[in-house]
Order: sequence, then structure tokens, then C-alpha cells
Amino acid sequence: MGRPRAFDEEKAVRAAVGLFGGRAYDGVSIDDLVTHLGVHRNSLYKTFGSKRGLYLVALRRHFADDVRPLAEALAAATDAATALRLVTSADLGLLLLAAVERAPVDEEVAAEVAAALASVDQAIADALGIPPALAAALTSAALGILLRGDPDGVGTALTRRLDPLD
Repeated sequence: MGRPRAFDEEKAVRAAVGLFGGRAYDGVSIDDLVTHLGVHRNSLYKTFGSKRGLYLVALRRHFADDVRPLAEALAAATDAATALRLVTSADLGLLLLAAVERAPVDEEVAAEVAAALASVDQAIADALGIPPALAAALTSAALGILLRGDPDGVGTALTRRLDPLD
């Protein structure tokens, strides 16, 4: 009979979300995971199979804990400016990093990212009564604002131009 697990898997996954969301997949080593998660190397491999296995679990947790609630909040948005503010104030670091770093080289990550973005697009389209393509453009603009690192300045300027969508 094996030894009982000596770490809290949920806590480790939440810590991995933060670590991967701050440094990206390639910026996190197994040693980093062992140190920051407080998990022995063998336990990490036994539980998650690999660094990629842990990454996928963390990515799905990020989508469940951060992207899904965002989509739910977006469903109640009454105008494009509100939708923009909701997206630019959300913690989407891991989603953005997954989209630019892992999705181009990992089909499973690409599918997860596409599904997460589609849920955001659909929530915006439904809430604002706009075509899905226009909702996707709004999502893309909001994510671009996050990438620029100036959600308030750029977002304010764009929000002034969104009035015709309402």
C-alpha cells in the first residue's frame, strides 16, 4: 500500500496557476514547481504525470476559476464599455500566455484556449445582441489592451468610441 499524499493537490494546482500565469510554461522549471508548490518531485510526477500534465490541470483550473466567472459577468453586461472593463480587469495572465506561447505548438492547449475565448465571445454577443464576429473583435481589443499593459488609458480611449455599439 502506497504512502498517503503529503500535499494538498488543490492548493498545488492554484499555486501552479499563479506560477505559469506569471512566467509562462517555458519560464517554469520542474525545480521551480517543486520549490513553489511545496511538492516533492516524485509526488509531482506521480500525481500529474509531467510538467505538461500539471500545466493542463492548472490551465483548466484557470478557465474554471477565472474565465468562466468572467463569461458569467459578461452575460449581464449592458453595454460594450462595461464588457471592455470586465475583460480588462480580469486576471487572464495564464490565458494570454497559453494563447501566445503554448497554443501554437500544442493542439490540446489550442483547443482549451479556443473554447475559453469562444465562451467570452459568446457571452458578449448574447449580452449586447451583436454578431459573434463583432463580439470576437471586442474580445480581441480587450485582450490587446491587457497585453499593452495600460488597461485604464487605452481602455478609456476605446470606451469613448464604443458608444455606437450600444
